Amino acid sequence: MPRFALAALVATACALAPLAAEAQKVESVSYRCVGKDRKTYYGQTPPPQCAGQPIELLNSQGVVVKRIDPQADAEKKQLKEAEDAKKRQEDAALKERLRREKALLASYSSESDIEASRKRALLGNEKAIQEIDARMEGIKKRQAELAKELEFYKGKNKPPVKLDQEAKNNETDLKAQEGLRELKKKDVDAINAKYDEDKRRYIELTRGSAKK
Repeated sequence: MPRFALAALVATACALAPLAAEAQKVESVSYRCVGKDRKTYYGQTPPPQCAGQPIELLNSQGVVVKRIDPQADAEKKQLKEAEDAKKRQEDAALKERLRREKALLASYSSESDIEASRKRALLGNEKAIQEIDARMEGIKKRQAELAKELEFYKGKNKPPVKLDQEAKNNETDLKAQEGLRELKKKDVDAINAKYDEDKRRYIELTRGSAKK
């Protein structure tokens, strides 16, 4: 018997455990199913052709006393597992939301606290931009000096390797500072969005509590 067929038969046998218990209580029972070949099979034990198929347990009068559908049971199990996973995700999301709300209320005592925090964050970001501007100014100044030195060698001997490399490094540093400055400028929108959301949620939580 192929391994997959044997596995299916074993799985069906496990699923039929309740039927076996039922069979002990009923005299002259038999099993019936329609195989994958569309033929009907009977037996005092589940026929091999019933593996994975719906099976009926019949009493001596041919009346169905029990039904089992391995595929339907497996689908129900998968559905329940999916529902349980969704419930766990929802519970985790709720727990995280409550944690954030608790942290928000612990961080601010009023709406003015939120605005003060916003102002500090924006000032810190502006200071960082000013520091970048100062570095860029220094780099540009050095670039101008290097340009003059390189001009001296134009049409003559090649400039010293160290001088040429410094000019290239300065160009790379300037581009890096320009990129950093652009990111800091974008941070302004992110900072305002954060404190707008904090303020909105704070008002919602505190005024909602006041109404209660």
